[in-house]
Amino acid sequence: MAIKRPKGTEDHLPAGSPKLTLDVSAQAHGWVVETARRVLERAGAQRIDTPLFEEADLVKRGVGGSTDIVRKEMFTVYYFGDHGGYILRPEGTASIVRAFLQNGLKQLPSPLKLWTHGPMFRAERQQRGRLRQFHQVDYEVLGGSDALVDAEAIALMVGVVRELGLTGVRVKLGSIGDPEDREAYNTYLRDLFTPHLERLSDDSRDRLTRNPMRILDSKSEDDQTLIAQLNVKPMLDFLGEDARANFDAVQGYLRDWGVEFDVDPSIVRGLDYYRRTAWELHHEGVGAKSALGGGGRYDGLAEQIGAQAVPGIGWAFGVERLLIALEAEGHPLPAQAGPVVYVAALEDSLVPAAAAAALASRTSVRAEFAYRALKPGNAFRDAERRGALFAGLIGSEEAAAGTVQLKNLRSAEQFTVLLSDLPDFLAAQEQAHLDPTLNSPAHPASPVILENE
Repeated sequence: MAIKRPKGTEDHLPAGSPKLTLDVSAQAHGWVVETARRVLERAGAQRIDTPLFEEADLVKRGVGGSTDIVRKEMFTVYYFGDHGGYILRPEGTASIVRAFLQNGLKQLPSPLKLWTHGPMFRAERQQRGRLRQFHQVDYEVLGGSDALVDAEAIALMVGVVRELGLTGVRVKLGSIGDPEDREAYNTYLRDLFTPHLERLSDDSRDRLTRNPMRILDSKSEDDQTLIAQLNVKPMLDFLGEDARANFDAVQGYLRDWGVEFDVDPSIVRGLDYYRRTAWELHHEGVGAKSALGGGGRYDGLAEQIGAQAVPGIGWAFGVERLLIALEAEGHPLPAQAGPVVYVAALEDSLVPAAAAAALASRTSVRAEFAYRALKPGNAFRDAERRGALFAGLIGSEEAAAGTVQLKNLRSAEQFTVLLSDLPDFLAAQEQAHLDPTLNSPAHPASPVILENE
């Protein structure tokens, strides 16, 4: 076809699609989000949603004007003639902090745990797991600065991926200290790299003045070669007494909780509002760029966007990258749940009655119906293709009696049920199917069966 989806985007496809993989499955995406919701809300997190676009100034301040995201990867929205006034969000943290400040959420019990999910946008070169429109699950805690808050955030990130069944993951943990520690480290880096200015890439020369720590994140092979040759000391060597004690406390909690991690001295954050704890979650199955996501403490972000200081910490992982990791481990697509019942009429004149039976059943279960009359064999085949638990048939005798003939497609049992009792009967049968112990004599499947044929 002539018109195709934009480069760097993916369609999320329904079950049964011929080109279906985990990362483009709509059901798999929903499964990840629902799992994250369950884990995070059990820990007290509340859902928040923010706009897909924000004021450009918020993004520049909240992400950092010198970062590649702002300088090279932002999508600008031209909206009602306000040229460059809005930016498609490249990440979720700045938007959530803005919403926290603007809407007076500081009045809620502290620390406030928030989570969200949705699409993010970055104009970068497309490759699998790195898209221009990608999707994240994001967790933020605002109002708490204790090491226990940091450790819990890391444990929750690991908890989500464990709940999904992902095993080959590892936390890489670091600390970037307090502002004075960072300043001492930046001074060290300037002194170290300045004699080798001509060997740095253009981007790193610019960073040397503004954010020397970001040189260590350079994508330039020449920069990385120079860094290795100079044997650059890690940020951890510059931690002050308080930051060191905080870092030790975070590690202690994680060990106590059985959360495995590796201390990684190479983890840095180049922006001034970051503090202390920083980490990444890695999996080799996603390729050379093995990070599924990461997080860190950003106590200076609220001040950066023009408000009073609010301590904060958060993380995000990319849904597509996590699904690629699951696929690399051999995890199958999550099972597609079919309807509890698929109702078919045996005569053309009874199709409305089949539709009415399905619509009434939807008060308690998922129900579908055939849009034309079918022979019994075709009805059973259609019901099986849809993954239905029951096939329901309505013929002239059933219509006269106000009943429906049901066949359990798993056990082959057949029942005659009053249409008025159908929603309750199906609800009980679905529950019994999900929990077989309910079929014991103490838990009859349903009191509304007229006849078990």
